[in-house]
Amino acid sequence: MSLIYLSLGSNIDAPRNIHAALDALEQQFGLCLISSVYESKSLGFQGKNFLNLAVSIQSHLPINELLNVFKIIEDALKRDRSAPKFSDRTMDIDILCVHDRWGDVDGIRLPRAEILENAFVLLPLAEIAPDCIHPCTGLTYSNHWKIFDKDTQDLWRVNFNWRGRQISIC
Repeated sequence: MSLIYLSLGSNIDAPRNIHAALDALEQQFGLCLISSVYESKSLGFQGKNFLNLAVSIQSHLPINELLNVFKIIEDALKRDRSAPKFSDRTMDIDILCVHDRWGDVDGIRLPRAEILENAFVLLPLAEIAPDCIHPCTGLTYSNHWKIFDKDTQDLWRVNFNWRGRQISIC
């Protein structure tokens, strides 16, 4: 079993879609950890604000099969795959890192570059995996968050409940 860290994001009916994605991931894999939920402005285009969080799961599936499962969840939530790369999303599920894997794995680069580029990816990941070490830099994710230029991207925690449990308090 591998420990897999995911990023979830939505800016179309975001609370409902995040609930549905968490439900689907819980049913398929079980959820190990769930970060707080953060709101941020859209990057790369003019759109509604996004809600983002990180979760960890455990799975024995190869990366390409995991990607297919995540695509099915996104499609069930009406993800528009014909939309431009930077556009509004009902749901985006990305594999950020797999605890014991790095480099090109089944067509994706692990860990994802977005971890070190986007506050809405790094902060939730640092929250649930503070002591995990980025295999390319040798720094923990919490250390990366400490040195991240926080003035470049607005990000704030929002209140969020899932299954009667408060997972995020602002």
